[in-house]
Order: sequence, then structure tokens, then C-alpha cells
Amino acid sequence: MGSKFAFAGGRDGWARMLLTAVGVGLGVALLLLTTAVPNALAVRHDREEARTDLTYDAKPPMKKADDTLLVGEAGTWFRDKGVRGRALQPEGPDAPLPPGVSKFPGVGEMVVSPALERLLASGEGKLLRERLPERIVGTIAEPGLIGSQELAFYRGADDLVVKEDSGLVERIDRFGKGHQTSEKTDPVLVLLTLVVFLVLLLPVGVFIAAAVRFGGERRDRRLAALRLVGSDSRMTRRIAAGEALAGAVAGLALGTVFFLIARDMAGSLDLFDVSVFPSYLTPSPLLVLLVAVAVPAAAVLVTLFALRGVVIEPLGVVRTAKPPRRRLWWRLLLPLGGLGLLAPMTGKGRHSGEFNQYQVTGGVLLLLVGVTALLPWVVERVVSRLDSGGVAWQLAIRRLQLSSGTAARMVNGIAVAVAGAIALQMLFSGLAGQYTKHTANDPTRAQMHLYLQNHLPLTRAAADFRATKGVAKVYAFDEGFIADRRKFAENIAPVTIADCASLREVASLPSCEDGDSFIVPAGGNDEEVAPGMFKPGSTLWFDSFDGTEGVAHRPAPWTVPADLKRARTIKDPTGYKRNGFLLTPGALPSGAARGVTGQIYLALDQGMADAPDYARNTARRLGQPTDPETLVAGKHADAYAAIRTGLFVGAACVLALIGASLLVSQLEQLRERRRLLSSLIAFGTRRRTLTLSVLWQTAIPIGLGLVVATAVGLTLGAVLLKMTDQPLGVDWASVLSMTGIGAGVVLVVTLLSLPPLLKLMRPDGLRTE
Repeated sequence: MGSKFAFAGGRDGWARMLLTAVGVGLGVALLLLTTAVPNALAVRHDREEARTDLTYDAKPPMKKADDTLLVGEAGTWFRDKGVRGRALQPEGPDAPLPPGVSKFPGVGEMVVSPALERLLASGEGKLLRERLPERIVGTIAEPGLIGSQELAFYRGADDLVVKEDSGLVERIDRFGKGHQTSEKTDPVLVLLTLVVFLVLLLPVGVFIAAAVRFGGERRDRRLAALRLVGSDSRMTRRIAAGEALAGAVAGLALGTVFFLIARDMAGSLDLFDVSVFPSYLTPSPLLVLLVAVAVPAAAVLVTLFALRGVVIEPLGVVRTAKPPRRRLWWRLLLPLGGLGLLAPMTGKGRHSGEFNQYQVTGGVLLLLVGVTALLPWVVERVVSRLDSGGVAWQLAIRRLQLSSGTAARMVNGIAVAVAGAIALQMLFSGLAGQYTKHTANDPTRAQMHLYLQNHLPLTRAAADFRATKGVAKVYAFDEGFIADRRKFAENIAPVTIADCASLREVASLPSCEDGDSFIVPAGGNDEEVAPGMFKPGSTLWFDSFDGTEGVAHRPAPWTVPADLKRARTIKDPTGYKRNGFLLTPGALPSGAARGVTGQIYLALDQGMADAPDYARNTARRLGQPTDPETLVAGKHADAYAAIRTGLFVGAACVLALIGASLLVSQLEQLRERRRLLSSLIAFGTRRRTLTLSVLWQTAIPIGLGLVVATAVGLTLGAVLLKMTDQPLGVDWASVLSMTGIGAGVVLVVTLLSLPPLLKLMRPDGLRTE
């Protein structure tokens, strides 16, 4: 009978059913997406493993055979996105093909991922196309990619050579032969992952619980009518449970549709550089069964729980009387119980033992559920003390005083989400130092660095980079070693050859002009230079013979000048300190410097977003196999960065759910008050007054909810920091941003609900049949 009321209750019943089904469906869709995440991560990992080629290990190369393939690093960056690239040179008819590739590209040809093909064909990819001029002869199929929006390519080559200790070119006989790592699981990262899932999933459960109570007041009035025609109180509760069950089942069906739509759309999304193919998002059958059973069961339990304090009699519902005041003591037991579960794990972590995952789950859940228990009490107590104000204010306060529980339910989900987000932000901020590798780079002096390869002359490279758009300054150095003997030297010293402007980036010079020579006797990264080497008149040798077989040497002499100056070393933009000889080009006789390697530092125009790509294009035009390195001050560990990215992707989905569910809830509330609003309009109440009253009815609960969420979030964050043995610290910027995002979502939802509100403010809404 309850199910029949849900599906055959006329226009009003259909509206109620649709709102409930949409609310539950949104939650179910996100639950299904979440249950599909482990499979998506596993498939991405398997695809990455299956295409492994370069291991970058300094290992002896295997022998050439009919089934071997030379693979070279050819990747690049475009703006802030990595482009995975490989150069392929088959050495026999049985050479292995990469996954997703049906035929080797020839020289001057390449196969690309669909996303890269679209980018290169667009005007946006013009700069990248200069770096990848090869003709596109095919696309990489799904088995060869880890995501639908991944930028990747394979190009043909005929000049690859395996060099020991390089790692940029390797000979392989199959793909998928990667590293076998046996790293120990980091308990802190396990804790982070667990808390992220709890924080993201709990708001979904709260929203589903709120959605099944849509239309509660009207339902109770219908149940009173059933009592009048003969049903008893137990029967009415079973009918209410049946109606809720029908709405939950409809929500499951609608949620499945939403999930399939979101699954199909996922193939075109790229959130925080993470993309998937729709086929990746396949939930585990066991988890799907759990959702299918848990959601209807939760709907029935929530409905019965909501009716526990409602007396439904044949002549009405005894809820319109003043409800009893809510008690605080049992509401405090939830967060206190959570603290009690988490407290014994204080100080554990990477070096002090594993965290009990059941205790962590129980403790975090109790603390966050405590928000949903405390918020109704806080809203009731606060609004009971508010009265004076304008007409809009008094209308809003009176409504909140009569139904504070309904108002609290509307914002429970966002309060839980904000509390969890604040706690996670505190934990991530506290742990950032442990999982961030700080470099010695100084990105304020130079932003890119390049070692010249393929015997490229330094002067030509420096001139080309100076002429490159977006490059403000170029510091160019030739570096090598100089020895005290022509053969089998006893002492060697580093030598740096550059113009005066570049030398001043690595040393403090007394004065400098072309033709000067300097000595930095100590204070660098290497050992002190032997005193006899910088004695004026001594003959030193570039490219001296050290006994290495198979290496051509043509030692060139250089005489230490009498006017050799002393200099003091300073850190270069990568944090390296030099010592030895610093020479300007004019200090060397023609052809004297041999066996040196060029390197260039680039200071870019910070106002030009594409400056790094212009520099990369110049490097490739000069025949360099790799991009210039981008200098950064620090880099997050891969596992930590992956969890943080997962949090951002999940938070984006949860915020979307929050907004959609709040909008549905707001529309349901307006529908419930349609006759009341029409009555007020009929009595002459201004629309502006009613609109402001509705805004106040939303703003007051959300403000109180954010206060409670901030308090609980700070408490949970402090406990998690203590558990991981980190000093207490509050990232107030993150706290304010999280609360601001929560308030912003509610503001947007409220603005979106204004058009239907204005539509409902008509006297003809009093008409009935």
C-alpha cells in the first residue's frame, strides 16, 4: 500500500516521489562512482605496467636480435601537461609492438593518442606542433593509454644508439618488463587514504538520509487519514516504510542512470591531470550489491527513526505542538567516543607502528557524525533566542523555531563535508614537509636549465636561446677539467668557461673583462684545488689522457697567466658551488678548450605563459633529445601527490553533489510551503519580504553549521596530527577557504531557487480541488 501511494498518489505524489528519487539517485550515483574508483586505479596501474619500456637503469644492454627494439626517450611538456613520447627503432622482424599500436611508424612518422591528435590539429597546439613535426599515420588504441585525455606518441627513428649509464635509449625484447619494487607500505599514507575516503563518502550518506525524508510533513498528514479509515499505528509505520522503500528503489534506478551518464562523460573529462576511459569505471559486483541493499535499508530505518517521536492519530498529527527540547548529553557522546577511539593511536606512524584501520574508521565516523547530531541542538538553541527584527527576519525566525530539525537536515551534509575538508587540509599541511623533496634550486634567478648534447657548440646554442621569444636572460657555461700533466695526471681541477655576466652568476668577481682568468681555490662542492696548479707560468692540459680505452684524446696546453685573479664562489641557480678555474673566452688560445660540456641557464619572461614552450622548441630545433629542465623549489612524493590529487577530484564530485542535493532539498521545502506563501501574498505581503525571509532561513542554519563544522574539523585535524606525531598547526587560509566554499555553494543554490520561489508567490496557489 505504501509503494502504491508513492507511485499512484496523483500529481502531488509524483512530485514528492521525483524529488526523493532525484535526491537518493544523486547519492547513489556518487556511491557507484566511488565503488568504481578502485577498479579504475587498478586498470590504470595495469596499463602503465603493460607498456613499461624505459627503466632508466644503468645496466649492461642486451644483445641485438631479431626480436629486439630500441626505445628512446622523446617525451616533452606542453604548458603544465606532460606529453609521453618514445622513439622506436625495430632491429628485426619480430620486434615487439607497444600496446595499442598495430604497426611501427617509419622515420618522419608518428602514432599519437586521440587527445594529442586533437590538440595538434587545433590552434592551441601550434607551439607543440613545432616540436612534433612528424606526419601522423595512426592513433594509439585504448590498451596503450592510461586515460582518455593522456597526451602520448610513438615516432619512428633510425639513429638510436644504446649508451651505457645513459638510460635515455634502451634495448628491449618485450614491453611490460618494469621494476620489481618491494617498498614497505607507509602507515601514514594508508591513514591519509582511509580518511580521504571517509570524508568524501560520509556526506553522501547524509544526503541520502535527508532525501528519503522529503515530504515528511505531508506524508504524516496522509497517514493520519489512514488512521481515520481504520489502520493502527504499527500499520501506518509499515505503510510509511513501504513508501520510503519505493522512493529508495526509484532512487536506485535513477542513480544507475545518473552513474551511466557520468561514466560516459568521464571519458571527456580531465580533472587535475587525471582522466579515465569509461570502461575503467566498472564497480565491483560485491560493492554494487552492498549499495543496492544498504540504500533501501537505510531509507526504511531513517523513516522509522523519524516517526519515533510522532504520534499519528485519526484527527491529526501531534507534531504541530511545541516539540520537546533536544537533549545535549547523548549528542556529545558521539564526538567523545570518536576521540576515545583515536586517542590510543597518538604518536604512531612511519616509525612507531601501524594504525588500526577499524579504530580509525570508527573514530573519524563518530566525530563527523557528531556534526549531524550537534547541529540540530545548536540551531534550536540559537533560534529560540532570536526574535526582534524586521518582518522578513521574524518570518524566517518563526519558521526556524517551528521546524529547526528540517533546517538542520538541509545543511548537515555540507557541514560534514566542510568539517572533514578542514581536518584533511590540516593533516596535509602538517605532513607536506615529510613528503616534499626540497631542492637547492632558486627559481627566482633562472627557471630552466639544459645540458647540451650531440656536441652542440655553446656559442650557437646561447645565441639561439637569446633570440627566443620569452627568454629574458641566458647564462651559458662550458665546463670540464684541466690536469697538471699531459698523461696520467696527478691533480685535476674543474674549469668553467663563460663570459663575465655568466661568471657573476656563479662567483663574486673583483672585476671582469674578456681575457681575465680567476681561481676559486676552495669553498666549492669539490675538494680544494692543489696549490701548484694555479702557480703563474704552469702549463696545464685540457682533455688529458687518463688511460681509458676507446676514447680519443687530443690534449691541449694552457699556461696559467701571471695576472690570475682570486674569486669567491656563490651558488648557481641550481644551488651548486664551483671551484677551480673560471675563464673568460678571451683567456684561451683558439682550440685550447677540448673535452668540455656546455650547459645553459634560462631566465624567462614571467609575464608570458608560453615562454617555457618557446624555449623547448628552440632546444628541439638545436637537435637536443630532451627538454630543458624546469627548476622548482620543491616536489611532492608521488604517492602523497596521488592521494592529494584523489582528494581534489573526489572533493569536486562531492561539491557537485552537495550543490545538486541542496537545490533539490530547497525546491522540496518551497513546494511544502506553497500554500503558506500564497496565503501571505494574498494578505498583501511584499515579494521582497518573503524572498528575504527564505534567504534568512537558509543563511542562519548554514552559518551555524559552518561554525560547528569548523570546531569539529579543527578538533579532528588536531587529533590526526597528534596521531602522526606532527606538531599542531592550523592553516587558517585553508580553514577560511573551506568554509568560504561551503558558504558559496549554499549561496549559488539559494540564487538558483529564487525563480521557482517567485513563481510560487501567487495568490492563485490557494486554489485547490
